[in-house]
Order: sequence, then C-alpha cells, then structure tokens
Amino acid sequence: MMKKKSVSARKASLVLFLCQMISALDVPLDSKLLEELSQPPTITQQSPKDYIVDPRENIVIQCEAKGKPPPSFSWTRNGTHFDIDKDAQVTMKPNSGTLVVNIMNGGKAEAYEGVYQCTARNERGAAVSNNIVIRPSRSPLWTKEKLEPNHVREGDSLVLHCRPPVGLPPPIIFWMDNAFQRLPQSERVSQGLNGDLYFSNVQPEDTREDYICYARFNHTQTIQQKQPISVKVFSMDSLNDTIAANLSDTDIFGAKPVTERQPVLLTPTGSTSTKVELRGNVLLLECIAAGLPTPVIRWIKEGGELPANRTFFENFKKTLKIIDVSEADSGNYKCIARNRLGSAHHVISVTVKAAPYWITAPRNLVLSPGEDGTLICRANGNPKPNISWLANGVPIAIAPEDPSRKVDGDTIIFSHVQERSSAVYQCNASNEYGYLLANAFVNVLAEPPRILTPANKLYQVIADSPALLDCAYFGSPKPEIEWFKGVKGSILRGNEYVFHDNGTLEIPVAQKDSTGTYTCVARNELGKIQNEVHLEVKDPTMIIKQPEYKVIQRYGQASFECVIKHDSTLLPTIIWLKDNAELPDDERFLVGKDNLTIMNVTDKDDGTYTCIVNTTLDSVSASAVLTVVARPNPPFDLELTGQLERSVELSWIPGDENNSPITNFVIEYEDGLHEPGVWHYQTEVPGTQTTVQLKLSPYVNYSFRVIAVNEIGRSPPSEPSEQYLTKSANPDENPSNVQGIGSEPDNLVITWESLKGFQSNGPGLQYKVSWRQKDVDDEWTSVIVANVSKYIVSGTPTFVPYEIKVQALNDLGYAPEPSEVIGHSGEDLPMVAPGNVQVHVINSTLAKVHWDTVPLKTVRGHLQGYKVYYWKVQSLSRRSRRHVEKKILTFRGNKTFGMLPGLEPYSSYKLNVRVVNGKGEGPASPDKVFKTPEGVPSSPSFLRITNPTLDSLTLEWGSPTHPNGVLTSYILKFQPINNTHELGPLVEIRIPANESSLILKNLNYSTRYKFYFNAQTSVGSGSQITEEAITIMDEAMASRQVDIATQGWFIGLMCAVALLILILLIVCFIRRNKGGKYPVKEKEDAHADPEIQPMKEDDGTFGEYSDAEDHKPLKKGSRTPSDRTVKKEDSDDSLVDYGEGVNGQFNEDGSFIGQYSGKKEKEPAEGNESSEAPSPVNAMNSFV
Repeated sequence: MMKKKSVSARKASLVLFLCQMISALDVPLDSKLLEELSQPPTITQQSPKDYIVDPRENIVIQCEAKGKPPPSFSWTRNGTHFDIDKDAQVTMKPNSGTLVVNIMNGGKAEAYEGVYQCTARNERGAAVSNNIVIRPSRSPLWTKEKLEPNHVREGDSLVLHCRPPVGLPPPIIFWMDNAFQRLPQSERVSQGLNGDLYFSNVQPEDTREDYICYARFNHTQTIQQKQPISVKVFSMDSLNDTIAANLSDTDIFGAKPVTERQPVLLTPTGSTSTKVELRGNVLLLECIAAGLPTPVIRWIKEGGELPANRTFFENFKKTLKIIDVSEADSGNYKCIARNRLGSAHHVISVTVKAAPYWITAPRNLVLSPGEDGTLICRANGNPKPNISWLANGVPIAIAPEDPSRKVDGDTIIFSHVQERSSAVYQCNASNEYGYLLANAFVNVLAEPPRILTPANKLYQVIADSPALLDCAYFGSPKPEIEWFKGVKGSILRGNEYVFHDNGTLEIPVAQKDSTGTYTCVARNELGKIQNEVHLEVKDPTMIIKQPEYKVIQRYGQASFECVIKHDSTLLPTIIWLKDNAELPDDERFLVGKDNLTIMNVTDKDDGTYTCIVNTTLDSVSASAVLTVVARPNPPFDLELTGQLERSVELSWIPGDENNSPITNFVIEYEDGLHEPGVWHYQTEVPGTQTTVQLKLSPYVNYSFRVIAVNEIGRSPPSEPSEQYLTKSANPDENPSNVQGIGSEPDNLVITWESLKGFQSNGPGLQYKVSWRQKDVDDEWTSVIVANVSKYIVSGTPTFVPYEIKVQALNDLGYAPEPSEVIGHSGEDLPMVAPGNVQVHVINSTLAKVHWDTVPLKTVRGHLQGYKVYYWKVQSLSRRSRRHVEKKILTFRGNKTFGMLPGLEPYSSYKLNVRVVNGKGEGPASPDKVFKTPEGVPSSPSFLRITNPTLDSLTLEWGSPTHPNGVLTSYILKFQPINNTHELGPLVEIRIPANESSLILKNLNYSTRYKFYFNAQTSVGSGSQITEEAITIMDEAMASRQVDIATQGWFIGLMCAVALLILILLIVCFIRRNKGGKYPVKEKEDAHADPEIQPMKEDDGTFGEYSDAEDHKPLKKGSRTPSDRTVKKEDSDDSLVDYGEGVNGQFNEDGSFIGQYSGKKEKEPAEGNESSEAPSPVNAMNSFV
C-alpha cells in the first residue's frame, strides 16, 4: 500500500519509532538488482510436512532456496545430521537441496521413513525447512474371514460391515456387485462414514449374494475387494413347508408377521456422543436410523442456527457437513429420526480445536547500517501456541550474541544494526495439534541509490484522470526522492501533486498542459541518480450520439447509433454487447462503423444493447434498451359460470401482452343453432378486466371467444368456450323498417326486415300482418305468414293511405303489440298536363318559363316535380335546320317556374312541361315557341397572313363558327413591334362583312407586325384572334447586315450585351428569391388584347360573356393594365330557378349549380414588350 511521504510532527515518539521500524527497506523484485545485492537464504520450495510416498517409486524430498551468494544445503534425519555421501541410494540435485532416494534400483522405502529437515546457508545466514515426515503408503489386503449368509426378516434393519484394512492414507470405500455396478442407495439403504452398509429396513428385493465392499487406495492406485456377502430376506407370507423344515424358530425370528416400528438409531449408539474437529477442516456428523416406514432425518443446533452458507446435507440428509469450521461452530448438534410411529434423537457435542495459525507472520527486513527494525511473530490456536525463536537454525538462547538484538516474547527488536547483524531468524509456533515455522531474514545493506524504472519511459493518460509516473528505486539507506518538470524546472511541490513512498509521482487530475518531461532524482548519503520519463495527456474518448431507447414491432428493424469523438492519436475499437454478453451469431445483426442494425427483430432480441468504445488508454460505454412489441397472444382457459336464462358470466386468462399493454378485450359469440360458423360482436371490456357478465337471448346455442387488443393490433381469437343453449321464449321485438308501397295501381306491397335467428327467441317464427285504409272506419284485416319479409294486398284503390303493422310470433306466443306505420297503395300516371305555360326571354342565353300547377287529385301519386323539355328548332342567322336534340330540366317539388340557361343567341326554341310522380310522367303541355335575341359573334374561324413583300402582306380569314346574329363588319387592328419589344402606333380598319381577304400595303420593310381580328354584330364585337408577320427586306440591306454581323467589333459588342443580360437575370433571380416584388404585370400586358368587352347592363339581365380578345387596345405608351373585372348582374331571378338537366348541375330543389366562363387573351398595348424575342434580322436593323 502506497503512503504519503510526509509524516506529521505531532506523532508520539513511540509511534515514530515503530514507523521507522515498519518502514524498513523493501527490496524490489528486480532480477538484475537481486543478482547484485547480497541476501540471506530464503526457502522457496519444500515438501509437505506429512509426506506420504509411493513405496514403488523414487522418493523426492524437495528443498529449494535462493540467496546471494547462492546457499549451500544440508539435511538432518530424525534430529541428527544426515550424511548423504555415505548412502549410495541418496543423491542431491545440483544447485539445489532436493534429495532423491533411489527406490527403483533396490532401495526400500521403509528404510527411509523418518523426519527430515533441510538447511540452506550462505555467509549472511541460514534458513531451515519444516520438519518433513516421510511415510510410505500402505494398501494391505483384507484378512481372511468366513462370512456367514445373512437371513433377515422383511422389515428388520441390517448392517453389512466392511471393516477395511488399515492403510496409509485411509482408503475410499464403496459397495458394488459382481458386475462392478454400484449398489443403489436411498433413504432406506445407504453407506455410513465408516464404510458399512446400513438398511433401515430390508425388503424382498434386497435379497442377493453379491454385496461386495471395495477399498480404493489412491496413492498406490490399487483397489482391494472383500469377500461377497449374501443377504436373504424372508417374507412370512411366502414361507413354505420346505423352508420351515430347514430353518429353526430362532432363524425366522419366531415367525412373527411384518410390523411397523418406530425409529431406532443404528449409528451413533446411545443418546449422546462427542466429536473434536480442527479449525478450517470439514465437520462431518452422521445419524442413520432403523425403522418402518423409513425414518426421515432432521438436524438442529441447540441454542443456535446452522451456519447458512457453510452447511450442506449429504447421504439423504443422514450426514451433516459444515465446511471451514471455526471455534464458533462448537456446540451441541441434535439429529432427529422420525416416522409416523415416533422419533429418536442423538446429541453430538462438537468441540473445535485449532492448530496454530498466523496472525502476523514475520517478514524480511532490509535495513541500512544504524537503522532500527522489528520482527513480529504472532500466532493463535486452541490451545494457545508457544512461540520460540531461532537464529540461523539455532535456538536463539544459544546462538551467538548480537548487541543490536533484543527478544521480547513474540517480537525481536533491532537497534542500530550493523552489516554483521545480517541473519535468518525462525519463528516456531506450536501446540498439541501442530506447529508453524517461518523464516525471516534481517539483511543489513549499504547501497547507493539505484532507479529501476526504465529511462525515457513514456506514459500516456487521458485528460482529467490521474497520472502515475513511476520511479522505482532502491538504496540503503533509503534514498529521498525529488521530482522536477522540464530540463531546468524547479522541484515539484504543492497540492496538485502526490508523492508516494515507492517513488511514484501522482498527478491527480492531469491536464493537457501536464504534458512534458519529468525528472526523478534519488539520493542518499552514498550517492545520487536521476531518471527522465515523459507524459502525454490525450483527449478523452466520448460518445457524442448515444444509442436510444427503442420500441419496435416484431419483424421490424431496429437501429442503434454510437457516434464517437476521440483523440486523433488513439485508435478506437467499438464492441456491441447484448445483455452484457456477445451479440448472437446471427446474420440479422449488422454492425456498421457507428451503428448497430437488427433486421426482422424477434422477441428474443429484447434486451439491453451496449456500445463499448475502447482505446489503449480509456473505455466508454452507453446502453439502450430494445423493447420488441407485438400483438398480444390470444386469451385462453375460457370458462362459463353462473348460467341463467338471460345471462352468463365469462372469464378467461390473458395471453402474453408482448410488451404492449392490453387495452381491451373484444367478446364475440357464435349461434350454433341458427348461424354456425359465423361470429358476431357481443361486447368489449377494458384490458384490466378478465370477467364479464353477458346478456343472452332465448333460444340461442352460444359459444364465446375473446380477442385481446393492444396498440399494435388484435390478437388471434381464443379457442371457443363451451356451448350454452338458452331456453325458448316469446319474441321480444317485432320486425323493423315496416313499409307499405304499391307496385301496381291496385295493390299494396307490405315489406319488413325479418328478425335474425337469435331474435326469434324460439322455434316456429311467423309474422302477423295487419292493415286497414286510413281515415275510413274499417276493421283491421290480418294474415299470418311464414318467416318471409313481404306480403302483397291486392284490389286496393289507387294511391290511398293505409295503416300497417307487423307482429312477430313463435310457438310460445306473440311479441309485444307493434307500432303502426302509414303506407300507400300503388301509384298511376298523372292525368293532366300543366297549363298556362309562358316563356320570358331574359337575354340571348337565358329564359324563364312559368306554368300553373295541376290539381293534386290528378297527380295520382307522390308529386315529385315538373320536367321542362326544350329544344332548338333552328338558328335565325343561317335559316337552316339541324338534328333536334331535346334537353330536359327537372324542377323538384310543387314549383311554378324555372330558368333555362345555356341557350344559343339568335335561335328559335320550343318547350313543353310535364308533371312527374313516382310512377312516371304525365301528358305534355302544348309546345311553346320562343326566340332568343342576337349576341356577339364568336371569333373568326381562322386568320392567315401570306405573300409577304417589302411593303405588303395578304390577310385571309374565315367567318365565325357561331355568328350569333347578323354580321355587320370585321375589325382589323395592327401595330409594328421593334427589336426592343416595344409596340408602335395601333391602326384600325373596318372591313365589310362579305369580305374574306385583304391586302395591306405601304408597310415598312423588314418589320414585324401584330394583328388583332374580330367580327361584329349589331350587339357588339366578338372574340378576337391574333397573328404576327414580317415584311421582307431588300438584297442590299441584307448584304449590309450580313457584313456587319461578321465584323469582330460587332461580335464583341453582342457578347458584352449577352453578359450584361445574364448578370441582370442573376440579380433579378436573387431578389425574387428574397421576396422582392417586380412590375410583372407590365410584362404580362406587353401583348395584351386591345379591348375588353364588359358585361351588358342595359336591361338588368345577365350580359353576354365575350372572349377575352374582344378588347380595345391601350393608348400609346400606356402601362396601366386593363380592367378585367366582371361586374355582377342585377338579375331578378334567383339561381334556385334553374332546373336539373343534361347541360347543367342542379340541386334537388331545382337550383342551378354552374357558371359561365370564357377564355381571355391579353390586349395589345402601345410601347410595351412583344411576346416574342426579336429575330437576328431585327436585331441587326436596330443598329442601322
């Protein structure tokens, strides 16, 4: 144990003296140092005190010792000098004290029996060995004896004696038969500690003639065999006359029948006995009892408890074994043998004695001249041992005197020793049970300091951990140690360092600045020496991303991370453990650089996973738990209890929840009587509940099953419970959803939902169907029908109300009185058409139709609404007929008007109106003719620009597909576009309606033009179409442009422009990403439409939606976007007036769900950018 170098000055002088003695020099176990230092002899190996040898082999008596100079050896035999030179059979090994007695070449082991002691001696003293008692082992044969057969009555006890020959050491006893098979032992038959075989009571199966006792002598590896013993067990019931004639009355024990007997102890005999055992040995106590039935043995310690961790029971509790006994185990031990007839007991008084054992064995002393020291020899035993001292093997009383030595009982005190005081002292502690002998030398040395730690040794530690820099040293007197840091550093002092007595410098908390070279200096009065060592402080290894707790479903994938940070000079290794053991050898476990992945996890993967990071200097770890969850296992052991007519209690045992708590149980039932194999939901209960009271229906053969549910899912169903058939009863309920609807004008069809099988409550389920006409004083008409769900009443008036009821019944009676429902007999087609049909045209695409309702009696059914049939007869502009496509709008309920949307302008239409009931449509009203006014035309069908010249273009167009009136003219607008995308002045031309082409002249050469073209009626302009075209340039100009395009300055200028544009695009892109706003609208309007046609507001009706090209152009240079807002019309009609039909969507009340929409094109704007990039020719023109 390391100590601090400083000693408190307040210690008492005696303590100081003892400390000085205790702190005698320790000689380090350095082989080179030991070779150089003088040292008294030390016994290193010797034979045991009690040495039993094999008489057939050579006897080797060991005695090895070390010392400097090497010791010489001598022996005594039986207390006198043993001259081995005079005995040719005895030799001593070279450089050793070990004796070899040659037995195999004619020597006899018995001749060398005796007590031997070895002495190892050099100039500094003599060490002696223990007294070694040599005894040859003996394995004698059994003495000849005549063994009589044992005739025993069944139930009596029996002891087969072994009585092995006395051997050395004692033999091991066991019983076998002629086939060398061990005889079976039990509570009834067992072997005692003395080798005898005890029978508590014999049985007929114990009869045999080959009970053989064997003695095995381990030292000589021999086995001796006793003569076989014969045992014959007689059963009184099986004795015949022949056996009775050959046996005397005495032999068969008076022929008494087998009777039970209370226990009697076979061993030990009497009521008490004593036992002495030595401390540290094994205490064996034995009790074997006779009795029938076989007694059972129990052990107690009177006044105390048997030692908990050292007590064992052997031989079917007949032997009490206490290991490593001590004086505290002394006391009275009672064994109690008991069977049902009584008990017997025996008390063994145990006394634990002790051979001597060390309290403080003397230790070697290495002292400097003039130092003090002590040898202490303290031993204990029972009885207390005597302590005696010897010096160099001679009793100290007659040894040469040493003035520095004083004997005080078990202590020798040395004061101011000199080199001649070196000697080996022996301490002998002995009592009647043995002795202890210990050698301890006093070696007085005068040696200059030596440092044993290798020079320039490198120490590496982790920051913030202790650093221990060794400076193993030796010198006599004991050197003083000082530490320095660096080449010219000052001596190290202070609380930041700890200086240990063995020379070690401890830096309790090493930091990075602790790195450096440290110098250890050892000095005494004979000299000084120093040594340098080096310290490197490394960064600690850390797990910066630890594995985390995982809950994974079975067959899922789990991944644990273990990301580390470490000193760059250290090489880490990562090891993964599962539950502190190696990972399973399974390909599902994938270990990556900084992670562990487990594929297809199973339940056995549950556990704690640990990531361990090791370097040569430190180790860190982190753990996480993996919990594998799954759907619960199905419940089991379903049990039905408390069966009543309408209820039963179901209980079950939950299955394994698989690490996810069960939230609830779902109970299902099967009706084996009505729906075998079909399971129905019954109820569910919380996951903490395992019983439930279930409500039952009559006349059902129930089976139940339970399904457990957790967060992962549902378990498989449990095995079904036993079946339980409930008694029959009247139906509890009547059919549901009873209706009366006629399928023909003269019938009433009564329908209902039949009861399910378990709702019938008994056999013979039928239905009583009753009806009568409502509001008429009639009796109920009833009929009983089989288990069906429909009944038809014939011969009824058309569409009259009826009161209806359906009642369930079975063989036991009727269900409760049912409630009544109202139904109607069958409908017929309506009889009359709506009258006074009027049409009001709102605008060119919308009209409103009115009609008068029909009398309800003529409807002859449920009034569902009115249908308006309408169709286009012809277009007024073309005077040509086409295929008639009728459209239908349905207006639900008792309405008297509706809206007709989506009409074509300037067309002739017809319509009629019909009433609708559940049977169908009634007759149509007379056709009503109406016309729609003109509207704006659609865009011209095409616009083509051909035959470009230097100053002209030819335009061709087609008339609008839908003129929607009489065309009055065409409007052409055009404007030039320069190479910077700016629009020139806008020119407008009106063209007669009968024209289809036009040649534009006096245009600029090599110029792009944009054209806007639309048609007009008296109502206004229609949608426009646009086109662009370019006039051609003359050859001279083209040649000039080509020449410019090939000039170097022009190419460089164009590259600079391109680079500038690229930079601007990048700046715009960056600003846009930062949320900047730009005049995007101006670019959108660059090629906008020339005008926007607003909705008409002249008559307060919906105006026409025009296409977006029907807009006027902006003024030159204007950058204000056109107003594209569509104003809401002030129509008097609500949208609910629009009906249902193939051309629109309507609600059930006839309201129209839809809206008009049209495409919009951008209008032209003077001075804004073109929608197309300029051609290379235009680009060149811009520089002309």
